Amino acid sequence: MPTAHQLSQDTYDRLQAELEDLRTRGRIEIARAIEAARALGDLSENGDYHAAKDSQGKMEARIRQLEAMLRDAEIVTGETGAQGEVTTGVVVSLRYTGDEDTERYLIGWIEERREGVAVISPNSPLGQALIGRRQGDRVSYEAPSGVQEVEIVEVGV
Repeated sequence: MPTAHQLSQDTYDRLQAELEDLRTRGRIEIARAIEAARALGDLSENGDYHAAKDSQGKMEARIRQLEAMLRDAEIVTGETGAQGEVTTGVVVSLRYTGDEDTERYLIGWIEERREGVAVISPNSPLGQALIGRRQGDRVSYEAPSGVQEVEIVEVGV
């Protein structure tokens, strides 16, 4: 099971910029909002103050999340592995047993999301079953509704 967050260079750069923005501009704006709310008087019934403190907590949680993710990040190219192997960063087309339709998924983290493609974490049961497999392979995995089987129809970028 992958322990590092495998991110594309673009996503890594975007998340790094978000982190820097939150650490600087974000913290300054929240501090100003808290200060303005304090000036309104009694803090026990001050909705503006409580809203600003709530926003501050959410922002600090996002900062910690980004710091942890970027600290453990591994940059990947998103290319298929040897012989068209499923790896983190690739898009796969899957067909569930008993279904004629195919569905496209990006194997990666939600931060890597792309327009029109759902994301499967490489740490999820389906993600773990797909990593290292190839086009044409059938894989089974344990879902909340029971064992599911999918066919890898296509592996691409």
